[in-house]
Amino acid sequence: TQSNLEKYFPGVQPLDALGKELVWIDADTIRAQVTGVVEDYTENSDFIFRDFISYATIQTEEQKEWYGLHHWGNVNSSSQLFVKLEKGSDKNQLEASLAAIVDKNFDKDDQASTTFIAEPLAEMHFGETYSGTSVSKVFLNGLVYIGLIILVLATLNFVNLETAMAIGRSKEVGIRKTLGGRRWELIYQFLVETYLMVISAGLIGLALAELIRNLFSSYLPSGFAVEYLLVSNLLFYALFPLILTVLSGIYPALILSSYQPVRAIKGERAVSTGFSLGVFLRKNLTILQFSSSIAFIILVLVLQAQLRYVSSQPLGFEKEAVMYAKLPFMSDPDQMLRVQQLMNQESGVYGASLSGSLVSSNSLWTSDAWIPVDTTEKQIFTQVLNVDSAFVAVNGIPLLAGKKASNREDEILVNENFLKEAGYPDAFSALNQTIRFGGAERKIVGVIGNFHSRSLREEIRPLLMTYNSKFFQTISVKLEAGQNLAQAKLALESRYKEVYPYESEEFHFLDEAIGEFYQEDLRIKNVLTAATFLAILISAMGLFGLSSYTIAQRTKEISIRKVLGASVFQILGLISKEYILLVLVSFALAVYPAYYFLSDWLQEFAFRLEMPFWLFGIAGLGVLLLCLLIVGLHSYQASQTNPAKVLKDE
Repeated sequence: TQSNLEKYFPGVQPLDALGKELVWIDADTIRAQVTGVVEDYTENSDFIFRDFISYATIQTEEQKEWYGLHHWGNVNSSSQLFVKLEKGSDKNQLEASLAAIVDKNFDKDDQASTTFIAEPLAEMHFGETYSGTSVSKVFLNGLVYIGLIILVLATLNFVNLETAMAIGRSKEVGIRKTLGGRRWELIYQFLVETYLMVISAGLIGLALAELIRNLFSSYLPSGFAVEYLLVSNLLFYALFPLILTVLSGIYPALILSSYQPVRAIKGERAVSTGFSLGVFLRKNLTILQFSSSIAFIILVLVLQAQLRYVSSQPLGFEKEAVMYAKLPFMSDPDQMLRVQQLMNQESGVYGASLSGSLVSSNSLWTSDAWIPVDTTEKQIFTQVLNVDSAFVAVNGIPLLAGKKASNREDEILVNENFLKEAGYPDAFSALNQTIRFGGAERKIVGVIGNFHSRSLREEIRPLLMTYNSKFFQTISVKLEAGQNLAQAKLALESRYKEVYPYESEEFHFLDEAIGEFYQEDLRIKNVLTAATFLAILISAMGLFGLSSYTIAQRTKEISIRKVLGASVFQILGLISKEYILLVLVSFALAVYPAYYFLSDWLQEFAFRLEMPFWLFGIAGLGVLLLCLLIVGLHSYQASQTNPAKVLKDE
């Protein structure tokens, strides 16, 4: 690309760069001739490549072995195929063609299969093709849905309160109609008032959006900014308030404009002995608000409980005081051993280990192992870790039988689940048994306890540990207890630089890497917590306004009951029972949606809580207590009013 041309050959024009040679130096040293310069792609993209080297150039013997280029069956995430389809072609046709390639070139094995799945380039940002760059579309869509739910709650709240308080403007409506005002003019006036409120809320919302963008910058890509003046955004600012005004304002406007002038001026209300649409709506909108609040609370409580559960489970290894760093790609084995020796010489270091990946990570290498059974062989699909002899001790993995590996390619360690799959009755019976793996015979020299090499979303697989020093990519260091971790980190990085002076790698903590398994779940929980707060706030505000209005309408009834001897508790019970019923109905409506989503989410975890229904009850009880508190305060205030003041006009 043009930017890398400036870096490699400052001041050289693209035409003059053609034919120049570049050398990428490492264990996989590559010589390449510049045959073209392309313009930099400046838009936001996960397709971030700056150098493009022909496929034929990289086919050295080292590269062929590393990537398995010599065999059809070796496919991994480093192998990517980009296809530009002809017009009229679709994803299904492409996948059918890829399936034909599999049938032609891959071994027909009943135990394992290879499938190629096509993914649009536009979806790469949301896929799992490239680790570290993918973003969950489910999470993003969830944010949109939560925003819409909050907006719906606010709209329902507005409709509820406006219709409840409509009687307060009855005289205004009566006078306007008496002076010749038409109904459509009144509707227009009330909609304009609603529109002004929506516009004001929108302006405040834009300010809050910018504030939240800064507060939650860690959730967003670096350099992320909202382009408020885009044409699409300007259209949104103009049209969305109009739509929201119509949805939230039309029903209250119709109610207000329908009052009869004479009755309205007298302050009389229409007496309904049958079904009242207004009362029906007010009660049901309140139920919907509380249902949403209860559902949000249930979601947050269960998510929190499950995350606490997975974080408290024993992992089968020690994650505390373990630091790690990535090694340069295809590094020289002698250099890797030199780094390990320097780490072991550092004071405060318990031990250092080289491996293909961390003891627990998103990395996954699977293969087949063949176990002798009488005159045949039993095939086991197993996870493989490439480790040195110090790996078990550095990571604190319990050794159940035998010895740790001795940095020999013909020796392996296996876990308990491997024994179970292979049919060995106990750990000791597996020792010194010979199995076939990687095209060669290997001897089992030790059995280790099961441990979680992946997140708790997955079951623990049968696992074997092998040794191949050429393919180590990670160094892990166990620190002695009581070390200053910040100083230890600097010391280790200094040692690392002695061997790899041009690398910018830093040491990281193993427990932080494991915590990243559940980063998206934690983000969902945090977002739901914020949504829950907003939902409860909106519902509480709506209930506050509605209950104050309702109780104001029943002030004379309360006073008469008090004169006739009713106690304060009887009056509180009389008014509160209606709201208790509303909360109970809300709880019943909230339970199934919350259960449905939680059940689906919990199914993603191989290790999970049983559905904690008691948390459902706590959520319902919490909302009920909040409701009784709000209604109770209003009821108590009304019950303390002097009946003589209320009934003096009767």
